[in-house]
This record gives sequence, C-alpha cells and structure tokens, in this order.
Amino acid sequence: MKNETLVIGMITKAHGIRGEVKVMPLTDDLKRFKKLKTVLIDGKEVVVEGVKLQSTKAILKLEGFNKIEDTVVLRDKYISVNREEAVQLEEGEYYVADLIGCMVFDENGLQLGQIYDVISTGSNDVYWVKDDKKKDVLIPVLKEIVLSVDIASEKIIIKPIKEWMDE
Repeated sequence: MKNETLVIGMITKAHGIRGEVKVMPLTDDLKRFKKLKTVLIDGKEVVVEGVKLQSTKAILKLEGFNKIEDTVVLRDKYISVNREEAVQLEEGEYYVADLIGCMVFDENGLQLGQIYDVISTGSNDVYWVKDDKKKDVLIPVLKEIVLSVDIASEKIIIKPIKEWMDE
C-alpha cells in the first residue's frame, strides 16, 4: 500500500520576523502552494494562513507561528498533503513516492532491482535502481526505454540494458 500522504516541500528557514517560513518545493508545480488550506508537518495538520511565491520557493504563513522564534522548530521539516489533496496527474505521470520501491524488470523477465530514488535532470528523469547486492543502475526515463509502469503491482518493465546502453 502506497503512502496516504505525499511530501510537497521542505521548510528551509524563517522568512522575516512574523513567523513565515521559506519552503523548497519538492513538486513540479510551485503554484500548487497557492491552493493549500492545510498541510501536514510531523503528521499534524497545520492551517495555512497565507502563501507568497518567489521564483523557486514558496513562503508560507502557518497558524500558530507568529514570530521568528516560533519557526525554529520547523527548520528542515517536510510538508505533506493527504493524497486526496494532491495534484491530479496526466496519464503517464507518477508521483515519485509511488515509484520508490517498485521492482524493475527488463522485458525478458530479468529482475534489475528496486527503485531507490528518482533523479530529476531537467531533460528527463532517471530511475536510481538498487539490486540485492546494493549495485546501482541508473535508467533514463524515456519512452524508448521504459516500456510499462504498473503502480498497482509495483512493477516497471524496461528494454534490456544492453539494447539502450550500446546506442
């Protein structure tokens, strides 16, 4: 069963003296912060009183945090939302949280390992896969390589590595 919450950002530091915090987004859509009414921090629901967007960060005013001293406990904390409040994805898009732990096989049935992380490179994502022996394989997420993704069965099928590594 996948997580019922999804991480959307990390609080990096205080912003100003009135209890606002600067958030590094861990989502593709910075504007999604404008729609937040509540967030989860350490599993506790916190009301979002205000949001401002900078070019690459969000500034949040959270209920109960009214001065800079209040926000010290929030530094380096992750902000999550309940899955039902998550941004709806297009077909072929997946939450990183749903991909992590999926088993990767080539189309011949060879098991390559589990997705450990997804690296965003700008041009395309890369699946970081680790096998039982902790050997790493980096798989570019391209239509020519990733043939199918089945989140429900936690199974991803790719072209055999030799076919795309030699290109």
